[in-house]
Amino acid sequence: MKLFPPWEYMFEAFSAENFPDIYQPIWVASLISLIATIVFYNVRTRQLHRHKVYLEMYEWILWTGVIFFSLLLVAAVFRFDWIIVLSTLVIGLGVMVWVRFVKFPPFFRAYERQLAKQRYYSRERFAKPESTIRTKSSRRRRRR
Repeated sequence: MKLFPPWEYMFEAFSAENFPDIYQPIWVASLISLIATIVFYNVRTRQLHRHKVYLEMYEWILWTGVIFFSLLLVAAVFRFDWIIVLSTLVIGLGVMVWVRFVKFPPFFRAYERQLAKQRYYSRERFAKPESTIRTKSSRRRRRR
């Protein structure tokens, strides 16, 4: 194995010969993460099928993960330059973190407020048992 200064590794092919210590962990982790992302999406969307905001976030994470991990697998198979693999890693992980911790938290807070209001109004509406019973004056008489 040749030793180069760190900046010259950027233009070496991403292969087991050039990067023996990180090649296999990266492609194996990409394959496992791709499968885990798809399984996680299916499980969580079935659990949260009534909560649209959460479904949107998991869909963002699904497609970001599918694209990101698939690109890493393609880069490993076709021996892309390390700079492309490194930039894919940085951008893909950055987008996943941005989706989860920057883009959707304001939507989650608004949705939680909406649910709290719904719970409050339903509790107020049905706080007294008499509110669920119609009075005689509100009943309509049948005409014959």
